[in-house]
Amino acid sequence: MSQFTTPVNTRKTVSPKGTKALVLALIVILAALVIFFRCTVQIDTGYTAIVTTFGKVEDYTLEAGFHMKSPFQEIILMDNREQKTPFSTQAFSSDIQQVDIVGSINYAINKSTAMTLFKEVGTDYFSKLVNPRMLENTKAVFSKYTAENLVSAREQLSIQIRDNLSREMERYGISIISVSIENIDFTDAFTDAVEAKQVAAQRKLQAEIEQEQKTMETQQAAQRQKIEADAKAEVVKINADAEAYSTKVKAEAEAEANQKIAQSLTENLIRFTQINNWNGQLPTYVSGGAAEALPVLTLNAGESASQETGK
Repeated sequence: MSQFTTPVNTRKTVSPKGTKALVLALIVILAALVIFFRCTVQIDTGYTAIVTTFGKVEDYTLEAGFHMKSPFQEIILMDNREQKTPFSTQAFSSDIQQVDIVGSINYAINKSTAMTLFKEVGTDYFSKLVNPRMLENTKAVFSKYTAENLVSAREQLSIQIRDNLSREMERYGISIISVSIENIDFTDAFTDAVEAKQVAAQRKLQAEIEQEQKTMETQQAAQRQKIEADAKAEVVKINADAEAYSTKVKAEAEAEANQKIAQSLTENLIRFTQINNWNGQLPTYVSGGAAEALPVLTLNAGESASQETGK
């Protein structure tokens, strides 16, 4: 018996027929995957799909979702969402001042006209169509305003540019949502001139305010003096009226008293008063009728008897 044994081969050999079957299966799977991806398409929300067959645009579009197509067809996506694109340009005002403009435009394309827009313009419709017309309208609108009025009319400028551009883009199915003028810059020489003018205007306004203040203070002082003079005159008038009224009342009282006295006077009262007021002296010279003016004393019987007794 030999000391060496022949090793036994435990590996299984694959027949050529099995190998061919495996390769064929892989080819079929790969072909199926290729066909699947070539014959299906996923359209995201916010896009419209333009379908072309060997470069020819079909008369239909695909909306958002999963769709089947021919492997010979190509899909071009048109974005229907609102888009914002910045822009910058130069323009001239009505008084020939150069203006540097920075802004932005918001726009969107209509789904129903996306296919027509692609046929007539293509996917690069903004640079070919929207942007040139927007810049032209911007320059045209700016040329209607003086440089000094441009800054304060920024909102009005944006509205006019948007309205003009909207009328032109409507036939292409492009909606111009808004145009914003974000910055307006002038040359240094013009900016310095505007600043100097504003400073002069501010100084003039300050001088007018100060003059108005002085005028108002003068008027107020004059008004206060008038009020004080009117008050003093009123006081004098009141005092005069009071004094006149007092004099009138006093005169009326004296007149009333005299009237009452006059009404109460009698001949005996008059003679009695004369007697009370006589000092007992007779005048040195008496004219012809003066004796009658002397007081005549009428004594009663008692007084006569006492006088005779005293004799």
